[in-house]
Amino acid sequence: MGWSTVTGLYGTFVRPALDILILSFLVYKTWQILVRTQAVQLVKGAVFMAVVYAASFFLRLDTLTWILNILAPGLVIALAIVFQPELRKIFMRIGQGSFFRAGRRPRSTQLDSVLSAAEVLASRRRGALIVFSRSVGLKNIIDTGTRLGAEISSSLILTIFGHDTPLHDGALVLAEGRIVAAGCFLPLSEQQDIRKSFGTRHRAALGLSEESDAVVLVVSEETGALSLAYDAKLHYNLTASLVQRRLAALLDFSETSAAEEEGPDEP
Repeated sequence: MGWSTVTGLYGTFVRPALDILILSFLVYKTWQILVRTQAVQLVKGAVFMAVVYAASFFLRLDTLTWILNILAPGLVIALAIVFQPELRKIFMRIGQGSFFRAGRRPRSTQLDSVLSAAEVLASRRRGALIVFSRSVGLKNIIDTGTRLGAEISSSLILTIFGHDTPLHDGALVLAEGRIVAAGCFLPLSEQQDIRKSFGTRHRAALGLSEESDAVVLVVSEETGALSLAYDAKLHYNLTASLVQRRLAALLDFSETSAAEEEGPDEP
């Protein structure tokens, strides 16, 4: 088989297949990021406008086509301004995360240790913030706290949050199956329709879920309620068993989707 034959096969079969595979992978990963932010509404709006424009073009609706041609540049600028926070979050996720990094998740025994500690803290009315990192990097959050690099254990979590130590007011960050840092500061939520009764912990958990794909476990100091924040939503006052099932699904411990679990949610 000559070089020209190899080149011909590459140009005829391999290159188009490779082109389609890479493009499909990028589209899939981009959609994964979009569905975790409000920017998915931007995509739906853009698709709707594209369908209207295509219909007006093929049906030769000259007036509608002329109006859309005039409004199109202004609409693009307006959408960029309106969805600026969501677009910023998308580029942050692309910059912080890795498309190819799967990441080592906490083992099921480690998850049990976290939940056992959370239940003890809830019974004692000791507040806690525990962050489970997923694909988006949290280096900027980790740098605000004290690095530990310790094994996940309920005794260590209780030591940090169960007493008035210098680290108990911040968040505990878990990544790559280890306790990476403690005493970390989280960004507060930008949402305006949050319950007035929610304190700083719940607002901080929701804020981080708006800027990353992390899952945050919150133990309320006032009520002892267990809550989860992920995908820019706060799921308040969940039972321990429901928290375990949702974390297992969100952290790839089971095939069950967290969205299919039932429980009292709070936006």
